[in-house]
Amino acid sequence: MKLTRKLKLKNAERDNRRYMLIQERDNEKIEKAILDYIGILGFAKSAYIKVLSENNQTISAVRREELEKVKAALALAGINITKISGTLKGLGK
Repeated sequence: MKLTRKLKLKNAERDNRRYMLIQERDNEKIEKAILDYIGILGFAKSAYIKVLSENNQTISAVRREELEKVKAALALAGINITKISGTLKGLGK
């Protein structure tokens, strides 16, 4: 029998994320826009994650400190962000 333990982090050590509802289904296009604008290091700092993709929309998560840079990168690529929230429930999902 194999025991697995979850890594427990204190509240202060967890990333504060913001969730974005993006009007683009292609995750590669979103990632390329972020990489082109803020580079590999900025992409790593933003800790971008695709959470869900449906109905020509993508829900993504980024670190709160890098949100403005990611928003600028997507705006330059012509990708529209519909809504930003601190929780998934706030996006209506």
